Amino acid sequence: MLFATWNVNSVRARLPRLLAWLESRRPDVVCLQETKCLDEQFPSEPIEELGYSIAHFGQKTYNGVALLARRGLEDVRRGFPGDRGEARFIAAQCEDWLVASVYVVNGQEVGADKYAFKLDFMERLRQHLAERFDPAEKLLLGGDFNVTFDDRDVYDPELWREKILCSSAERRALAGLVEVGLADALRQLDPRPGIYTWWDFRTRGFQRGQGLRIDHVLASAPALARAREVEVDLEERRQDKPSDHAPLLLRLED
Repeated sequence: MLFATWNVNSVRARLPRLLAWLESRRPDVVCLQETKCLDEQFPSEPIEELGYSIAHFGQKTYNGVALLARRGLEDVRRGFPGDRGEARFIAAQCEDWLVASVYVVNGQEVGADKYAFKLDFMERLRQHLAERFDPAEKLLLGGDFNVTFDDRDVYDPELWREKILCSSAERRALAGLVEVGLADALRQLDPRPGIYTWWDFRTRGFQRGQGLRIDHVLASAPALARAREVEVDLEERRQDKPSDHAPLLLRLED
C-alpha cells in the first residue's frame, strides 16, 4: 500500500497538479490538508474518475482536510472535542487500516494567542487519540503538523532556535502525540538530517535548499511493522505552480 500526505495549499488552485500527481504516483490512500473550500466546493468528480473515494471536512477560505482512497472509506469522523469547529481533522476506516489527516494550527509566533491555541489543539488531539484509537490497530495519521521533531528537520537550527515551528513547547506537544503509541515513520526508516517537506515561497527556500520537515506520518506499531520505504516527492515540488509543501509517501506491505 502506498500512503501519502500532502498540504496542497488550496485544492482548487492546485487541482491540475493534484490530478497529474495522482495519475503518476497512484497512491492508495492520500491525506490532504489546506483544501481551503467548503464540502460542496470540493472538486470531487475528476478525482472520483481516477478511482478514489473521498471524505472531506471543509471550511470557507481556510483549513480543510480530506482523505482519498482507492479502497473505499467507512465510518468517517470529522473533528474532535475542543477543536473550536475548525476543519482540521478527519479520520476513517479503509479496509483494516485506520487513516487520518490532520492540519495543525500554525501558531503565528511564539507567545501569540494563536500559539497558545496551537498547543491546546495538540493536547486535545493527543487526548482524542489516546481515548478513541487502539494502538493495536493499523493506524496511520498523516498531516501538516507545523512542528519539527528536532534539529535534523531544520536547515539552520540556530536561526530557528525557539522560533515558531521549532520551539521546545511545540516539540514537546508533538512528542506527546508519539507517546500515545505512535512513531515518526520517516525517522524509523531514514535517520539522516536534511530531509524537508516545506520551503518558504517568500525566501525562495526550495531553490536555496532552506527547508523544514513539518509534514509527518505517525504510525502505530502494527502499521510501522509493515513500513518499507519513505520518500519526499521533491520532483512534484519542482513543478509549475506547486504547493509550498512536497508530498510525503510511505510504502507499506498490506
